[in-house]
Parts: sequence; C-alpha cells; structure tokens
Amino acid sequence: MIRHVLMIRWKDSFSADIREKWVEGLEKMRGNIPGMLALSHGPDILHTEKSWDHVIIVDFASVEDIATYNSHPLHEAIKPYSLPNAAELAYVDFEIPETATSPSDMR
Repeated sequence: MIRHVLMIRWKDSFSADIREKWVEGLEKMRGNIPGMLALSHGPDILHTEKSWDHVIIVDFASVEDIATYNSHPLHEAIKPYSLPNAAELAYVDFEIPETATSPSDMR
C-alpha cells in the first residue's frame, strides 16, 4: 500500500466559500477514484507557529494508482480552488508494508 500525505498552507485568498467548494470536491473523491483505498483530511486544530493549515492523507493500492488519482477528473476539479490559493505545499508518498501494524492494532 502507498500512503500519500499532503500538507497545505493557505493564502489569505482561500475564503470560506472557496474552502466549502474545495472540501465538497474532496469528499466526492472518496470511493470514486480507482485504486484509492481511503481518504481522510482535516484542518489543523492547534494553530502553532509550525502548523500547516490542512492535511490530506490518501491510501492507494499501488504507485500506478497515484498517477490515476493525479489526473482523475474529480481530482482535477478541486485544483482550481486549491492551487491558486496555496501558499505552500509539502507532500510525501511512502510504502506501508503489508506486515505493518495499523494504529487500530496498537490498543
């Protein structure tokens, strides 16, 4: 499994109206893009000096599925809301071995 983690810092131009449309678009992707196993996201709640404004975490079956996601129409639909309003983006894609312990197993 491949985990894609994206962190965003927004410009002041990212208004409440734009945010609502962007989040709506994110939610439409869940379960509707081939190879996407899971999607979670949310705004930062601590608002520290080093915090990012929003994080998106997406799990994919394979590296090839990330390419499908990157060019999928549902993903393309949110880019006009996010890209012009993003001050900074940081992301990482990493492999999670099938033998890895999930957080739910650590109780």
